[in-house]
Amino acid sequence: MVSVAQARPSDRQEFIKKTYTHLAGAVAAFILVEFILFQTGIAEGITNFIYQNRFGWLMILGGFSLLGWMSRSLIAKADDVNTQYAGLGMYVVGEALIFAPILYIAAYYANDPNLIPMAAILTGMMFAGITAIAFTTKQDFSFLGNFLRIGSFIALGLIICSVLFGFTLGLIFSAVMIVFATAAILYTTSNIIHKYQTHQYVAASLELFASVALLFYYILMTLLRSSRN
Repeated sequence: MVSVAQARPSDRQEFIKKTYTHLAGAVAAFILVEFILFQTGIAEGITNFIYQNRFGWLMILGGFSLLGWMSRSLIAKADDVNTQYAGLGMYVVGEALIFAPILYIAAYYANDPNLIPMAAILTGMMFAGITAIAFTTKQDFSFLGNFLRIGSFIALGLIICSVLFGFTLGLIFSAVMIVFATAAILYTTSNIIHKYQTHQYVAASLELFASVALLFYYILMTLLRSSRN
């Protein structure tokens, strides 16, 4: 298979169009799933479970990590496009479940009712800016991959320790994770331009969605913590 960088301009444009169309579809599906979770009371149930069970968050995080691995494996190994869509769908549902508690708290317990729209707008603006940088400079940012892998293990370790030992990861951690998420978007966008093959638009959209979701999560977390101070 031909990489995007080596493909004909028409094939390259088609790949990029499909990737960002699927990203938009994943975001829309995420919003729909969250709406269902809130309307059915599942979001409230997940929130209560986490706050009543000390290790509830670790259980959900572990389940999501497993689901993420399964989704990526399905997409990477599957030649059938329907199987790839199943992997993307699994990941979107998993993200929606993970996001339910923080969205529930922001919607019903925050001092400012506009936190979720503010976080969404900031996420969109930052995503647009990073995407523009990647496409205008056309530089290869694949070197960020090793830093992101190391950073993800460090972040996961800190999150696990915070649950086990009962300390809170504050604003500084959230700010660092925002930087981490922007680097992940830059890395994935660079791979879309240089590394992916033209048939891998579902996989590319999943990685972009994961990075955008991470950015939104920690922007919302930062706004929540700032509103309480």
